[in-house]
Amino acid sequence: MAVLDHKRRAALALDVVPPPAALDLQAVRREVDTALATFLDAKEQSAPGPELPFLIAQLRTFLTGGKRLRPLLCVCGWYTGGGEVDHSPAVRAAAGLELFQAFALIHDDVMDASDARRGRPSAHRALAAAYTAGGGPVSRAEEHGVGAAVLLGDLALIWSDELLHGAGLTVQGSERLLPLLDEMRSEVVYGQFLDLQTTGRLSGDVETALRVIRYKTAKYTVERPLHMGAALAGATAGVEAALSGFALPLGDAFQLRDDLLGVFGDPRETGKPVLDDVRAGKATVLMALAVQRASRSELRSLRARFGRPSLTERDADVVRSILERTGARQAVEEMIRIRRDEALASLDHAPFPAAAVAALRDIAGSATTRQA
Repeated sequence: MAVLDHKRRAALALDVVPPPAALDLQAVRREVDTALATFLDAKEQSAPGPELPFLIAQLRTFLTGGKRLRPLLCVCGWYTGGGEVDHSPAVRAAAGLELFQAFALIHDDVMDASDARRGRPSAHRALAAAYTAGGGPVSRAEEHGVGAAVLLGDLALIWSDELLHGAGLTVQGSERLLPLLDEMRSEVVYGQFLDLQTTGRLSGDVETALRVIRYKTAKYTVERPLHMGAALAGATAGVEAALSGFALPLGDAFQLRDDLLGVFGDPRETGKPVLDDVRAGKATVLMALAVQRASRSELRSLRARFGRPSLTERDADVVRSILERTGARQAVEEMIRIRRDEALASLDHAPFPAAAVAALRDIAGSATTRQA
């Protein structure tokens, strides 16, 4: 009997696949890209007419060049939750998250009237240009571009659902994942609405600006993708809490870096026009700190330029100078450092495999020091 028990234990041990010694994030990115390409190929092959392949081509172009941060975090979450080396369910869910991100960005660019994204025309601008190139009247180009972009975003959202629901989920996996998906969607819409409400209002209200960051970026970009990957692997509540301890400060730092790049970044690196946030009147933490610290003359200069679509490069230099003189830029750099350190410190005692910890540390570094 003892021999049989030993053999049975050995056989069971063979079924338990240990986590990898290291996570190859570049390989994960390629797997997600392959999953997206395979999914879109299938959609193109079953298209009812030539119009859908046209939209799919637009979507493929839009997806090119993304950071794939949410997918990488989703797969990392899988391993923090004890997932096995075969992470294909997490990869498919991660691809679904990237399509959801495409939906969010396409609609965001419409709402902000942005001209560029990732170094190329934004979706509504590209669709407007394609409309006139195909013989459509120039007078309707903008209207057509906006309408078509809304539909393209909707299509990305629908297909995101399809990928997420088809991620090889067990009944238990669905029960764990789908409520998180619902929460993430509600949170990002709430954050987007907060952003809309505060846009155009030059204010020193740092707390409200931080609340926009928390819901529009920190939870959506970092926390929920980690939670979803971990849920797919059957993670415990303790793992989920530890993930939040890492994710929320890192997500805040990620957006604070984005705010700095929106004013001081190089458009060749960021892929979008510098000072778009100032032209649009975005109520960022950076701008709120400047308002708090500005002299009367500096505040008048900011008010004359904030939210002005015709902002010139000379105006941009004035704004940058004020952000430097008031110490707002350096204060945001310090906020990024504090939050990055908090996120990294949370990993010291987190109940995650060593490979997942190393990958999360790598992501935290690149997310907060990036130039694009």
